[in-house]
Amino acid sequence: MSASEASKALTKPINPDQILKDVALHGAVNDQTKKIISKDASVFLAVLHRSFNQRRKELLNRRLQRQAELDKGAQLDFLPETKHIRENEAWKGAPPAPGLVDRRIEITGPTDRKMVVNALNSDVWTYMADFEDASAPTWDNMINGQLNLYDAIRGQVDFKQGEKAYNLRTDRVLPTLIARPRGWHLEEKHFTVDGEPISASLFDFGVYFFNNAEELVKRGRGPYFYLPKMESHLEARLWNDAFNLAQDYIGMRRGTIRGTVLIETITAAFEMDEIIFELRDHSAGLNCGRWDYIFSFIKRFRQNSQFVLPDRASVTMTVPFMDAYVRLLIKTCHRRGVHAMGGMAAQIPRKDDKAANDAVMESVRADKMREVRAGHDGTWIAHPGLAPVTAEVFNTHMPTPNQIFKRRDDVHVTANDLLNTNVPGKITEDGIRKNLSIGLGYMEGWLRGIGCVPINYLMEDAATAEVSRSQLWQWCRHGVPTEGGKKLEKDYALKLLKEQTEELEKNAPKGNKYAVASKYMATQVTGEDYDEFLTSLLYDEITNVSGKTPAAKL
Repeated sequence: MSASEASKALTKPINPDQILKDVALHGAVNDQTKKIISKDASVFLAVLHRSFNQRRKELLNRRLQRQAELDKGAQLDFLPETKHIRENEAWKGAPPAPGLVDRRIEITGPTDRKMVVNALNSDVWTYMADFEDASAPTWDNMINGQLNLYDAIRGQVDFKQGEKAYNLRTDRVLPTLIARPRGWHLEEKHFTVDGEPISASLFDFGVYFFNNAEELVKRGRGPYFYLPKMESHLEARLWNDAFNLAQDYIGMRRGTIRGTVLIETITAAFEMDEIIFELRDHSAGLNCGRWDYIFSFIKRFRQNSQFVLPDRASVTMTVPFMDAYVRLLIKTCHRRGVHAMGGMAAQIPRKDDKAANDAVMESVRADKMREVRAGHDGTWIAHPGLAPVTAEVFNTHMPTPNQIFKRRDDVHVTANDLLNTNVPGKITEDGIRKNLSIGLGYMEGWLRGIGCVPINYLMEDAATAEVSRSQLWQWCRHGVPTEGGKKLEKDYALKLLKEQTEELEKNAPKGNKYAVASKYMATQVTGEDYDEFLTSLLYDEITNVSGKTPAAKL
């Protein structure tokens, strides 16, 4: 039974038009849109929204409550009420699904057609197609991304750009596709149900699942997802319930969906066992989302001067709180029989400078060597050019498809270990300027609809921009002195912001968005107002909500 047939069967004797009452599209609607967001798909999205949106909003409010507690001096610790889950050795996550046994190299990136073809042609094991941090969520980007993945799954994504042809390889099995929907905090304002925007998470998940789940299974894979920015096991439970509803809706066996959770918030780090437990029939493990993790660490403790960190360059994976996080994640995953995935290598190869390129490759090699020796079962890269050196490291030191058998019983991580801010380093004016430059550079690209921005030979996404602006806010909030003795206060921060904006504008093409980016950045770096996410702060600038197409007429 197809997804469309299942939808019709499920809704009998209920009239789909009744379900679609007060469901509307507010973005451009054309034949391509209708292919992805059909009437049947809209019914499914409406069911998801009405089933889960209220809980989603309650969980987001719970985040704010926890932040208020931390602002008053509360400390994070492992949850006493879930101790029985952590101490129970008997339960396990699901065994690896088809195409997810060996994940030693995963390439990540946005869902534009060129990236999709290049990623699937790369010498990697999986491709994480990103609707989240590597994509600016314009309506066109989200719809075209879904169309590109729809076509890629069916082997019909080939295209020409000028004289250059982009064709999928036919000489081997292509990498397994994993989609990353947007986080629970975001909304999709171009699709409304009962007068309110649908959750962007449910929109991205629902559109991809409804259109592709059965086709993926026919081709020997399944609907696989990366789940971002969760802050508690209750948020994982919400995903699990959505997975069960979706599978039941189309008559698919429960457990076919798999989700890998990015542990990229400090609060989630204290609930790793519980997160796997909630998703256990659907779990594909955990991933070290390193840059978002640093962002979350700063954000959640931004009011506490004891958690002020030095220049971003000093906050490496070997500092105490990051090392503890990695060791605990690997131990937790392997104890539960699931993958422990490593973090992103964001470097871009240097074709113009051999010495610089050699340094890039050596840096990647050292990072991946640390990961494979620690026990990670795979890792991320942002550029196909990093695949050979990464494969060399993992193939040499992990000759098996994964190393889940490495239990890491030697690891003992406490709450104090996860919160240890003994990070050597200084706060410098150069570090302030780099944060401003990265934040402005990323925001400017995002405002033009580009979610993955190369800056200084690094592929920057929303996570690194978040680290940059959050550090600036915290430094200014606590009036920290720079290495040169200059106290970072509001006037000084805004002066440097103005200088960096002018410097970037000088070398930027006409029509750039630096002035708009600077306007928003000025609200985030003075230690006063602070928005939970830059993407939420900027979202209205790239939405084009116009008109109203009733979903019943699709």
